[in-house]
Amino acid sequence: MALTRLSVSGVRNLHPVNLTPSPRINLLFGANGSGKTSLLEAIHLLGLARSFRSTRLTPVIQYEQAHCQLFGEVLFADGLRSQLGVQRDRQGEFVIRQDGKNLRSAAALAECLPLQLINPDSFRLLEGSPKVRRQFLDWGVFHVEHQFLPTWQRLQTALRQRNSWLRHGRMDAALQAAWDRELITASEQIDRLRQAYLQQLKPAFEQVLAELIDLSGLTLSYSRGWDKERDLAEVLQGGLERDRQLGYTQAGPQRADLRLRIGSHNAADVLSRGQQKLVVCALRIAQGHLLQAVKRGRCVYLVDDLPSELDEQHRRALCRLLEALDCQVFITGVEAAQIESFWREDTPLAMFHVEHGRITQTLAHQE
Repeated sequence: MALTRLSVSGVRNLHPVNLTPSPRINLLFGANGSGKTSLLEAIHLLGLARSFRSTRLTPVIQYEQAHCQLFGEVLFADGLRSQLGVQRDRQGEFVIRQDGKNLRSAAALAECLPLQLINPDSFRLLEGSPKVRRQFLDWGVFHVEHQFLPTWQRLQTALRQRNSWLRHGRMDAALQAAWDRELITASEQIDRLRQAYLQQLKPAFEQVLAELIDLSGLTLSYSRGWDKERDLAEVLQGGLERDRQLGYTQAGPQRADLRLRIGSHNAADVLSRGQQKLVVCALRIAQGHLLQAVKRGRCVYLVDDLPSELDEQHRRALCRLLEALDCQVFITGVEAAQIESFWREDTPLAMFHVEHGRITQTLAHQE
């Protein structure tokens, strides 16, 4: 899939934007603070109804504007098109529409416009909390396993019920047992889906990583969130008093993690920032390969500040991998020369100059 039209209003310093992007490579260049990242943020808002730069909407919405609005037309591989629209206000309320119909959640947006972000904060996938890595893993499972979302929703409901009971004790024994059974069933299903996905991801990741950098000894593994030698029912029962003291459930898929290690060390502790970025790029490109193989769809990649932490050799290698995915890419850089020379002549490419929030197309894409 690819965005064929994009309209943006009320986002940060951007003047109203109306673009016809290339279905393949889109390069945005301009000075720092000109609005390049804000355009990527707008695409992210369109695909997920949230920003990747701020958990609050107030700084995202343009000064003196009540809300921001995003509109996009998505072209699928089978030739069908879908219209997406998102409006968010300062109070966090949102309206999401697809083909003229209101949607209750952003899940349909994510399904329609799968996004992958590579930016200067990408190293947080390695250095950050387990939650960041669970979100990465679950993004992949969500897009290749249709069972995942309803099962994940069941898990969240059961977990909330159990945690409420742990804090307040307002549940009779029969009801508590019923919610525990629901929690255990959903947890085991989530764990199976995650493990099956990881078995597909690991060889794809290793192959992509080898094309970017030689990191012998790097391993990718999965911790499911409870003792691998014991059933979750046994673990929950054994930890019940501790859970009551803490007021929440300690064990379960909500504590799962991905582990990247070199020998006995966490990869984040021994790799440079540049190496970490290449590892994250390999993970995200591997996810793109799996999505393409399973759904015959393609991610849209948002690559903010391509030159950051990467020398020319590795920028070229990354661009070649993105090009091989045959997907739509939006890449930013301060200077056009830093981002425009890595593509084949027959690859459809569009260039946009960003200055003081205004976006001007300087090169139309060639089909």
